[in-house]
Amino acid sequence: MLKRFLPHPLLSVFLLLIWLLLNNTVAMGHVVLGAGLALLIPFVTVGFWPERVCVRRPWVLLKFVAVVLWDIVVANLHVAVLILGSTRKLQPAFMRLDLDIRSPLGVSLLANTISLTPGTVSCEVSADRQHLMIHALHVTDVEASIREMKQRYEQPLIEVLREC
Repeated sequence: MLKRFLPHPLLSVFLLLIWLLLNNTVAMGHVVLGAGLALLIPFVTVGFWPERVCVRRPWVLLKFVAVVLWDIVVANLHVAVLILGSTRKLQPAFMRLDLDIRSPLGVSLLANTISLTPGTVSCEVSADRQHLMIHALHVTDVEASIREMKQRYEQPLIEVLREC
């Protein structure tokens, strides 16, 4: 019964938090409006979700979010140094990441995480969802970069996501 009216509780919590952060207030009106939207949006969009998602390990998810936020800050500084310095030293590269994660949501989250990190962008997911093509602004060791993305982003997502 509860799942019918609250199909994605974690999404509802995140939507409420994002609403409050975007409005930079916890005024009662914004809390009520945000809560209403946080309940309504998942209810209305439930038909568009191809799979049910459960978070298997919430602490791994929190660690993943912290790692991604840290990487975004560090990458911003690194890209600023690269751009303000000599662009002749840049070594841009396309990299092919072989995917171990199989769920469409997991592949999407991985691709978006990589694109959120300055200096990298996900370019293409293969039709069979086996490979992710990534462009990086500056790469000195392609294999090490791929290993790092798999270890820091893909493995935690595999641990966290599971179908209900």
